[in-house]
Amino acid sequence: MSEGESDAGEPAVKQENGDSKSAPPAEFEHPEGGWGWVVMLAAMWCNGSVFGIQNAFGIMFVHLLKEFGSENDEDLRFRTAWVGSLSMGMIFFCSPIVSVFTDLFGCRITAVGGAAVGFVGLLASSFVRSLGALYFTYGIVFACGCSFAYQPSLVILGHYFKRRLGLVNGIVTAGSSVFTITLPLVLDSLLNRVGLYNTLRVLSIIMFLLVLAGFTYKPILPKPVSSSKTGGRLPALNRIFNLQIWKSLGYRIWAFGIPAALYGYFVPYVHLMKHVQERFGEDSNKELLLMCIGITSGVGRLIFGRVADYVPGVNKVFLQVASFLVIGVMSMMIPLCNVFGGLIAVCLLMGLFDGCFICIMAPIAFELVGSQNVSQAIGFLLGMMSVPMTVGPPIAGFLRDRLGSYDVAFYLAGIPPIIGGALLCLIPWVEARTRRKVEEAAAEKMLEQKSADAQDDAGAREKTDNSESVI
Repeated sequence: MSEGESDAGEPAVKQENGDSKSAPPAEFEHPEGGWGWVVMLAAMWCNGSVFGIQNAFGIMFVHLLKEFGSENDEDLRFRTAWVGSLSMGMIFFCSPIVSVFTDLFGCRITAVGGAAVGFVGLLASSFVRSLGALYFTYGIVFACGCSFAYQPSLVILGHYFKRRLGLVNGIVTAGSSVFTITLPLVLDSLLNRVGLYNTLRVLSIIMFLLVLAGFTYKPILPKPVSSSKTGGRLPALNRIFNLQIWKSLGYRIWAFGIPAALYGYFVPYVHLMKHVQERFGEDSNKELLLMCIGITSGVGRLIFGRVADYVPGVNKVFLQVASFLVIGVMSMMIPLCNVFGGLIAVCLLMGLFDGCFICIMAPIAFELVGSQNVSQAIGFLLGMMSVPMTVGPPIAGFLRDRLGSYDVAFYLAGIPPIIGGALLCLIPWVEARTRRKVEEAAAEKMLEQKSADAQDDAGAREKTDNSESVI
């Protein structure tokens, strides 16, 4: 080994006492493109296939009612809604576990394995003949696979992009909008021509393609080097459960505020189709509403994803606040629309700000906890989102079964987004206060260091003067 290199092969820096130490590693530079564009397209397919199928559940919901129920069943909508809401909830419920798998095994293995499980679950759903079995195959197995496939698609983008992360997240999350636009028409045609079970088999092909997309997730972000002073068990424990993210008060508010806003979020996706059928008749063009939500959601993700790149720091949170306020108000407007054109306008606005909320989740997580902690930060947030996403649609179905209409359900669905959005307003203020305290502490430490250096200089001069006087 040459004299100018350290044990790790890194350039050594000569010290005054003759010792040498390793120079700090250069900061990682994101490619901002290259293979990252392929990864972006694969992640876009992932978002589209996972949430496109979930968002189009309202179409299948109508056919499930015909397949498994009767008009005399008072709890029919309540029990059937559990298939879709359990599926959506499990995607988020599994997220903390997925984040651990992502940290331990990497994005590629986690995503490919999850997509394979999702494929098996969706294919198995096409062979069951009862709601109870669908709860397991569609609501649990398929959804768990989707969860393991989805979260790595958010994390891997941070390996390739930093400056363009907002725009790339907008493009990736727009994938679900593209599927939400096209799937309602495709599903309606398939359900009418080949039936429910063959339609599920066709959808399983989409999940098989997702398995292939997961192989593109090549991680390039350097792993953090654990301190040699800590024991071997503690770093392993930190990889499984990252306590660092919970030290941020801003993240804690975010992790509790967003779930509080989502109790009514998924209600329109499940029940809007049936509401339109009851309000405007069997022949109403209900699929057009999901297409409107999908189109403007995709536009919103592209626009607000780009806007987020120019909004500094955690001020991006205000974009989410605005989106929740609009979504809440639009949910309350649904029962007031007695003209189909008014309902289209409501869905257009709801989709636009739904895209805003979704596309900036990952950039906000990077701002609050940093790139090394973002996997578990997103995972725990999605896990806490599982409860409101799961219970909202069945409660709405219960209210419909008891009250005879969806009006009260949609009114109540609009309240949580407004409350949760107001809570998120605290985050920029909390982060600014924390940053001020850190800067003040750093300034005080610098002053103390200067004072100590001045005392040392004075002591050295006094010692020199005394030596000269003796001579």
